[in-house]
Amino acid sequence: MKDLSSISPIIDNIGPFNEVPQEYNSQDSYNSLLNSKILIIGSGGLGCEILKNLSLTGFKNIHIIDMDTIDLSNLNRQFLFRSEDIGKSKSEIAVKFIKNILDDDTTLEIVPHFKKIQDMDLEFYKQFQLVISGLDSIEARRWINSILFNLAESENLIIPLIDGGTEGFRGQSRVIIPTFTSCFECSLDLLNVKTTYPVCTIANTPRLPEHCIEWAHQLEWTRQFPNTKFDADDPDQVDWMFNTALKRSKEFGIEGVTKSLTLGVVKNIIPAIASTNAIIAASCCNEAFKYITSTNPMLNNYMMYSGDDSIFTYTYSYTKKTNCSVCGNIAKNIVVQNWWTLQQFIHEIKSKQDIQLINPSLTTSSKLLYMSSPQELQISTKSNLSKKMRDLVSVGEEIVITDLNLPISLKFIIQFEGSYEDPEFS
Repeated sequence: MKDLSSISPIIDNIGPFNEVPQEYNSQDSYNSLLNSKILIIGSGGLGCEILKNLSLTGFKNIHIIDMDTIDLSNLNRQFLFRSEDIGKSKSEIAVKFIKNILDDDTTLEIVPHFKKIQDMDLEFYKQFQLVISGLDSIEARRWINSILFNLAESENLIIPLIDGGTEGFRGQSRVIIPTFTSCFECSLDLLNVKTTYPVCTIANTPRLPEHCIEWAHQLEWTRQFPNTKFDADDPDQVDWMFNTALKRSKEFGIEGVTKSLTLGVVKNIIPAIASTNAIIAASCCNEAFKYITSTNPMLNNYMMYSGDDSIFTYTYSYTKKTNCSVCGNIAKNIVVQNWWTLQQFIHEIKSKQDIQLINPSLTTSSKLLYMSSPQELQISTKSNLSKKMRDLVSVGEEIVITDLNLPISLKFIIQFEGSYEDPEFS
């Protein structure tokens, strides 16, 4: 077994803020550290740092899952990868690198999974004592958050989720303990809103490289490939988007369209900075160590880091929302304008920061309003899209909204207000 002398002072000497010092036992802490099974989700900028930290801090049984492959643009900050690794699985190469470095530690077991997190069943997640998320996908973070809360409520199995995220010089880490703390869904409104540009500017008078990219993304892609959703993870489609935007920029004499900017615009990516990743990953691993060993109390429950305007951190307890669709127990109230059609309502809820749906289906207790799938139900309910909401739903009636991308249901109580005519045409 690799020498644990570097961390023994932390475990052998109880932390000054330990809330139950009379119950603390250092040998139990060692055993927990050596025997606990930890899952890391994501092996990108944060995931590489987290995997390295855990491997060097005494954790012996680690799994890491990521569906992505290594790209040239990853190499400046995802330090476990090299140029010869381009095109290979991130999780598999990350594990191979760590094992090569720590080949003298025969007790260290790290298992890679080259899959989407949604492809794993509940039995897979039930084997872990802790999950650490280093994802840049809001959709995936919502998914794992709801899965862990479902396990807590249906099987009384509490698996904490430590979530880290970075945006340029800023970042955050948080500890989510299902049924005890607020969850990831509670804080959707804290996330940055995607920058949007007027369609008229994109179509007629572009002035920025982003305008050219959005023209290719919103208008030209739909024109060239109707009924085909653009996949920002497909290299061929990204190349098409870049070349189309570049051609557009040359027509209008606009400079600055690059492949990295193209990917950043279509995926709403803020450039990552290695030092920020390292700080947030360290915070996540610190919380993991404290939880597994019980040496000190965990973060309660949200830490914000800022490195762009001076350097500081701010910690506070983020309160649970009673109308949260995952950890709350009441429906959200939502105001609907009297002139809205069902189509307009769907457009509005998809764009709301605290809802963020992709392809929703809507029902009430008595009828199907619109089903995005299967095709038979989509066809049979499509006619409702042009109907007014006030003709489909009663005041105070509850609407249940589901999305194939999320294993949760969102509940809304409808209230009507405003004009009965679209103000744009009145």
